[in-house]
Amino acid sequence: MFKRILVAVDASQTGELALRTAVGLAAEMQARLRIVHAVDAAHINMSAEFPTLSEVTEVSESIVKAGQKVLSDAEATAAAAGLAAETHLITIDTLNQRIPEVIANDAEAWPADLIVIGTHGRRGLSRLFLGSVAEGVARVATKPVLLVRGK
Repeated sequence: MFKRILVAVDASQTGELALRTAVGLAAEMQARLRIVHAVDAAHINMSAEFPTLSEVTEVSESIVKAGQKVLSDAEATAAAAGLAAETHLITIDTLNQRIPEVIANDAEAWPADLIVIGTHGRRGLSRLFLGSVAEGVARVATKPVLLVRGK
């Protein structure tokens, strides 16, 4: 049924659950797996009123490096399960982009048959203030979305 599965991961336990779910589905369905991680370099909130260009560049490079590590770890998880996966680091570098939209756009461009993403299941004020990438992806994606609930 699903031949191309995209999974969005982060460094959380919920992201790991989503990855394991996607790896299991891909193995069972003999599907291709694409692992993505989005980093937001455009919305860096520096503590200084006017950060220097070198400070912004340093933070941005650090965020990208951490994102590459998340992908490397995820790829190793897939490989340990005997599954070859491709990875893609999505870097947001303009203010008009948001993480849910870039994940949905990547799923469309690849093109995925299914998007798998973890959700923390926040409710009430914490959901209002923290938002939910998973909820945003489910709202804007044109592809089916499997939400994997954290413990």
